[in-house]
Amino acid sequence: MSPEKLVRMANQIATFFKTQPKEDAPARVAAHINDYWEPRMRAQLRDYVDQGGEGLDRAVMDARAFL
Repeated sequence: MSPEKLVRMANQIATFFKTQPKEDAPARVAAHINDYWEPRMRAQLRDYVDQGGEGLDRAVMDARAFL
């Protein structure tokens, strides 16, 4: 998957969870990604974050610890 599409999808998830009442957006973003993304996509996201994560929402960057 292209990095641009990966960033857009991850940021959409982060935007949704940041609107929810709880403050644990990174954990909830990670839980969603772990539940619904296939292993290759999760690995690509981890690698992208590890390379700097350009364009990713802070909640996605912080979710890296839970992926």
